[in-house]
This record gives sequence, C-alpha cells and structure tokens, in this order.
Amino acid sequence: MNNKPIIALDFPSEKEVFGFLNHFEEPLFVKVGMELYLQEGPVIVEKIKGQGHDIFLDLKLHDIPNTVKSAMKGLARLGVDLVNVHAAGGIQMMEGALEGLEAGTPSGRSRASLIAVTQLTSTTEQQMQEEQNIQLSLIDSVLHYAQITKKAGLDGVVCSVHEAAAIRDICGNDFLRVTPGIRMAGEESHDQKRIATPDGARADGSSLIVVGRAITKAENPVEAYKRVVQLWEEN
Repeated sequence: MNNKPIIALDFPSEKEVFGFLNHFEEPLFVKVGMELYLQEGPVIVEKIKGQGHDIFLDLKLHDIPNTVKSAMKGLARLGVDLVNVHAAGGIQMMEGALEGLEAGTPSGRSRASLIAVTQLTSTTEQQMQEEQNIQLSLIDSVLHYAQITKKAGLDGVVCSVHEAAAIRDICGNDFLRVTPGIRMAGEESHDQKRIATPDGARADGSSLIVVGRAITKAENPVEAYKRVVQLWEEN
C-alpha cells in the first residue's frame, strides 16, 4: 500500500467521480465512502480499480461480530486496499472483521489493510462526554480504542492528527494512523472539529492523510493535489 495522500471522493454519483478522476494522468489513492457506495453499489469500486487507483473503502462497519465478519468476507472480494470498522464495536467484532477479511480474500491476492475508527474527527470532547457518556478526555478515549484495536490484530486506526503521535508511541510506528480532517492553511473547517494541514500531519505522526474539499472543490484539482503532495512529502 502506497502512502500518497488519499483523496476523498465525496461525490453523489459515478458521473461526478469520473469527471474528477479524468483530470489526472497518474494512479491515485482515493476514498470511497458510504454516500457514493450506497448510491452506485459495488460496481463503482470495480470501475475505479479498473483505472488503476488504490481504494480506501470507508464504510465504518459496526454491528454484531458475526454480521461484520460476513460483510467483511464479501467486501474482501472487491479487491480494495484499505477498509475500516468502528472500534466501539469491541475486540470480538474487530477479530471477526479480520477473520472475514482473510477468509474472503481470493487466493493469490494480498489482504486489504483493516483499520478501526477511534473517535470521528467531527466529534469534540464535550460531545463525546455528553452524548456518548464517555467520561474520559478525548485523547484517553482515542488511545483506549487504539490499544484494543491493536489487541484485536488490526493494522491501525482512524484518528485525528492531534492523537497520531501518542498512538505511535504506545502502538508502534508500523501501526497505521490514518488522519482525515486535513485542510490547507486558512481553509474553512466545515463539519470537521479536529483538523490539521498536510505538513502538520506529517510532523505530528500521521501515516496516511485523507484530503477532500481542498482538492475536489479546487478550481484546478491537479495543481491542488500536487501542492498537498508537496507539503506531505517534503516535511
């Protein structure tokens, strides 16, 4: 799996996706989320893979262990490179997800990396304490989820940049820290609460960054992507 910035394809349909991807003349690492996957179905993954792009399938599975295991077995056949679940589902659910992913991966192919969401980057500490009734600090909650994710045998977590270094310190450098909420300096945060710039993410311990509007809404998406890559790779 490469470590290029992951572009979030937060588009509602195949038409917008390929209208965007056709600007580029190189293979990318892209994220397909629930909106696009549920609108277009698994065929959208096949079509994007057919153009040579790596895919993070961001469906954030969270259900009883056997259901997640079976669902992950099906997703494994799509040939994506990175998939995820919610760590709040617990160790047994995450172990089931990994078992399903391994069982469903066709012979001769590499298993997709499997990571778990700790706390969404749209969640504040106050929201977590009041609405989830988790009476910890946000960083302690994220570190707890990271530790049980590692115990379940997964490859890493989704977290904000602000927790990446602490997770690296307790889970090791090989344990992935995938960080959304990436914005260029001076850009609006929109619905994200815990944000950072590409160079800040690199400096603070991210393994992979997920970038959406800064590239997909740019007047020149190719130039915007190159700028993100430059900031990410040169710092």
